[in-house]
Amino acid sequence: MEDQQPAAGDLTDEIPASQSRDDVSVETDAAETESEQPEQEPSESETTSDSAADDETEVRFRVRRPAGRRLAFAAAAAAALFVGSAAFAGATVHQTLKDRAAVDTKLRVARTAANAITTLWSYTPENMDKLADRAAQYLGGDFEAQYRKYIDVIVAPNKQAQITNTTEVTGAAVESLNATDATAIVYTNTTSTSPLSKNIPALRYLSYRLTMKRDHARWLVTKMNTITSLDLTPQF
Repeated sequence: MEDQQPAAGDLTDEIPASQSRDDVSVETDAAETESEQPEQEPSESETTSDSAADDETEVRFRVRRPAGRRLAFAAAAAAALFVGSAAFAGATVHQTLKDRAAVDTKLRVARTAANAITTLWSYTPENMDKLADRAAQYLGGDFEAQYRKYIDVIVAPNKQAQITNTTEVTGAAVESLNATDATAIVYTNTTSTSPLSKNIPALRYLSYRLTMKRDHARWLVTKMNTITSLDLTPQF
């Protein structure tokens, strides 16, 4: 009997006799199932490692945030300190200038008061006629007229007695001061001489309270009261 070769169109995969088609089908299905199975979930160690990495990153951010806050607080504190220092310096300078202006005004008031008293009560028989005119630069208000009237009364007898009056200011202080008004205390030693008393000096210690008023840049005496009057003339 001649061996028969299978026809070309009848070529099929040979299946061993011991393995049925059902087994082949099962293996094929298993392979397909294995290939379609989703990726294996990460193991617990991998999860822990990833979680640790996340925690490390988060910790790093938490460490940086307080540093940023501290820098912000430091910058804010520095700015506040700078503003406070500038304000304090400005206030200090303003107060210093104000105090300096007050001191300058007091010095001007005291100097004017001292010069006024020296001029009002210093004269000789030769220049007594012009005394009221010389004193007028320091006087204001009604007091100028009152002083001129007083000098007019004593000028003749003092010239006749050849009286020389010299007033030396020993101290002057401002008692009160505001924008336009001031009071000053002036302490003096006054010496009077006359040929009628053999030129023996008459010594007196006098102190005055002067009421003064500001007239533009000048301070003028508007009232004068004698506080102390002591006769220190030696008695023979």
